Amino acid sequence: MMLQKIKSLSEKYSSEIIEIRQHLHENPELSFCEFKTCEFIIEKLKEFNVKKISKIAGTGVVATIEGKNPASKVIALRADIDALPIIEKNDISYKSKNNGVMHACGHDVHTSSLLGVAKILSELKDEFNGSVKLIFQPAEEKLPGGAIKMLEEGVLKNPIPEIIITQHVDPALVVGTLGFKSGMYMASTDEIYLTVRGKGGHAAMPHEINDTVLSAAQIITSLQQVVSRKAKAAIPTVLSFGKIIGSGATNIIPEEVKIEGTFRTMNEIWRKEALKLIEHIAETTAEAMGTTCEVLIMNGYPALINDENLTEKAKKIAKEFIGKENVKDLEIRMTAEDFSYFTNSKPGILYRLGVRNDEKGVVSPLHSSTFNIDEKSLEIGVGYMAYLTVSLL
Repeated sequence: MMLQKIKSLSEKYSSEIIEIRQHLHENPELSFCEFKTCEFIIEKLKEFNVKKISKIAGTGVVATIEGKNPASKVIALRADIDALPIIEKNDISYKSKNNGVMHACGHDVHTSSLLGVAKILSELKDEFNGSVKLIFQPAEEKLPGGAIKMLEEGVLKNPIPEIIITQHVDPALVVGTLGFKSGMYMASTDEIYLTVRGKGGHAAMPHEINDTVLSAAQIITSLQQVVSRKAKAAIPTVLSFGKIIGSGATNIIPEEVKIEGTFRTMNEIWRKEALKLIEHIAETTAEAMGTTCEVLIMNGYPALINDENLTEKAKKIAKEFIGKENVKDLEIRMTAEDFSYFTNSKPGILYRLGVRNDEKGVVSPLHSSTFNIDEKSLEIGVGYMAYLTVSLL
């Protein structure tokens, strides 16, 4: 029976996959700089007897495993491979050797899991029909993202997959569980950069200057109406500003104040309307305060929508693999993922792998300096993705 065979193999290779994960965790690389990671992935794929391997998008890797009747159906599996600019504070034997760079979003888990899937499917290729395309994507963490670059270079061509699947760690889910959300799941993301300019000068003589700091404060306050008064209540929307730089002093009003923030939503029509509104409110508010505001908007990833039919199939298969009680329903979230470019091209799904263990103190959130996982999750992540793939072929 294929289910038991895959479970047996994922258990058999779990120690090896943990070693791979720890190697990746110890040697993280930033977006579009994953040179050693790329070479390590290729080395492992060759070791696992995967034949069709090529580099793509600079530091990305794409490979294909052909089963019986390889053209009958093609499924793509994707893992992101880049790390974050974070100083790791974990006290572990495989702590990051690259100071200031850390796998704090689980991409080491995603990559090692997909390598584990490659090992199992390569071993079982005479027992399933179709082909599996393996996509190791660079630069998920940095705009414009590696997904769009891979698509531009034809990652979903020759062979063309019918569907695409990825998994992502979730420190809110306990190890031994999987999480799913059908339909609208993750937000679009755009970066907002505002530069307020005016006549600076002595803070004790405000009548002789244009107060850029006060103007910046008013702009931030005025922009809150984009969410509170302009967005439809049924459309999830977030506008937040997390950085303000005004290099003045207690008695100096600067000539320039910079503001940086993020806009996120789950409706592409409203997204375009809101960005125009942000620009208009920022400029007119600045003008009313006697200053100017330069608005720069860097468009990021689109909203991620999981294919409903595929999600229901994946949930059913997950219940077979780990039991109904261990399959969880997820809520929408306002974080973003450039896997959305893939799901805009093909029916796809991003599901979540539980990695939390309260007893071991493995509870830190993503993008934190102490993020880690219960490595028992790797056996589940590898096994389920391999079984899901074979079941859908």
